[in-house]
Amino acid sequence: MWPEPVLGILSAAGDRVVFEDGAREVTGSAMLSMIRRIAAGLRGEGVGPGDGVILLLGVDAPAFAAIIAAFAVGARVSGVRADQLDHVAAAGVGTLIDDARVAALLHTPDEPLSAAGRPGDIARILYTSGSTGEPKGCCQTYEAMTAAWAAHPDRWPPAIRALAERMDRFLVFGSLTSQVMLEYGILALAAGGRLVVARQPAFPDAIVRHRATASVITVGKLHQLVRSLSARPPTLRALMVSGSPLDPGRLREALEALGPVVFHGYGQTETGMIAMLTPGEMLESPSSLASVGRPPAAVEVDVRDGELYVRTPAQAASYWNDPTLTAEVFVDGWVRTRDLAHLDPNGYLHLTGRARDVIIVHAELIHAGAVERALATDPAVAEAYVIGKPDPSSGEAVHAFVVAATGRTPDTTALAASVAARLGEKATPATITVIDQVPTTPAGKPDKASLAHLAPTSGSGDRARVGA
Repeated sequence: MWPEPVLGILSAAGDRVVFEDGAREVTGSAMLSMIRRIAAGLRGEGVGPGDGVILLLGVDAPAFAAIIAAFAVGARVSGVRADQLDHVAAAGVGTLIDDARVAALLHTPDEPLSAAGRPGDIARILYTSGSTGEPKGCCQTYEAMTAAWAAHPDRWPPAIRALAERMDRFLVFGSLTSQVMLEYGILALAAGGRLVVARQPAFPDAIVRHRATASVITVGKLHQLVRSLSARPPTLRALMVSGSPLDPGRLREALEALGPVVFHGYGQTETGMIAMLTPGEMLESPSSLASVGRPPAAVEVDVRDGELYVRTPAQAASYWNDPTLTAEVFVDGWVRTRDLAHLDPNGYLHLTGRARDVIIVHAELIHAGAVERALATDPAVAEAYVIGKPDPSSGEAVHAFVVAATGRTPDTTALAASVAARLGEKATPATITVIDQVPTTPAGKPDKASLAHLAPTSGSGDRARVGA
């Protein structure tokens, strides 16, 4: 049962370094000892199977040990960012464990440890970005996490095996409770590599400084990296790009600038990885650049009326305290992705749009409806409409259109500030255009496709404000 495979990897590592944080190097044996001590401390405080903990942790060896220890005692683990903490705590998912508490737990005597999770219990709650102000918690069971392939080389699909071979020094940053950082980190350990901390994760400097062979990057950051490169980082062997659709031209540009190191992944918080396109496939079949790769054999895909449904070994089972959304997304064992897609004759998966009205800015989902509602609270706005367009810096950018209330003139600068205050900077429109009326479809509904043609160019990411 999870996380027994991770404990086994660390035990087998012994004196091999598995974690590097500046001058500090931690061996497999030392990491395992930290995990046992933290787990013993948690058990001493009464934390056991089915109990909830909220992890607000940074990116260091004790944080990794605390994550694995929380799973080992069978807890329900929720990793959060600081901006999600109030919502998550109010949702009643558990008690807070931060870096200071982990430091205290490390003083507990080392005790024997075995995984205590129960198959049907929720192992972790993965929170989405919460652009609407209400983050969704995706619930994954211990049974599902045990079925995941990251810690099991014999289960690796071909694309994951090709990636794992390049993860000698996997650069980690932000928080290890992140779904992507934790799962790729475990993949690196299973492949015999180590996790290398970047406290200042600017690319390409961090890659060069830490001699990283692999890391994760968003689409916007990839564009910036390609533009800033004077030479390819000499140690880089794998760069996993995720979080936003990647234009084939941009992918080709990255491949030319960086060489055969770019892996383009597609997945969701609810599902984990659905497909991955490897650099070898890109070079052998240039037409594959328009896809997100082939789904591995362990992933089932079904396109229903143009919308993609999937089944993955480690998919979530529900949303925390949201039966309505659970019934909408988790359907008879399938996950409704709400992405529009098709499979080509060679088995490559192509994304063609989104059934849900969201914009992905710096790998975070921004719900158009939330921005529209924020804009519409201004007395000078009669109607508000929001669309997304590709952006070289952020992957996609938010563009808004407002119809003025009778006798009023909307202040676009004030509108942008209002959205930022309510929903955060990433939800702030790159442009706000005042229009006389919204174009409509033959059915009389707002025609957002037409609005997309009217949206001004946001340039290099500067916030443009457009009047009537």
